[in-house]
Amino acid sequence: MRSENTPFVGGPLDGRVLPVLVGMTGQPPKTYEIPVPNDDGRPPTLHVYRRVPARVSRLGLPSGWKYEYVPEEQREVQGRRKWPWTK
Repeated sequence: MRSENTPFVGGPLDGRVLPVLVGMTGQPPKTYEIPVPNDDGRPPTLHVYRRVPARVSRLGLPSGWKYEYVPEEQREVQGRRKWPWTK
């Protein structure tokens, strides 16, 4: 499998560059979830990052990707789909 060094912005991994496996199209996954275990026996804390373009060319095409931290408040809104017939 091929990997790509991808920077992380915000959250606990701010400023780090980690190798992320890319798919068959050469793009990393849209979301990157990192479970962090807790010492007191509770379920692990889940940190979620969303893929965004790192740079955009003059033609509007992305060249490279980075991951931005998604706060817990925005995760619920992001996961819901808005179907046109549910109004």
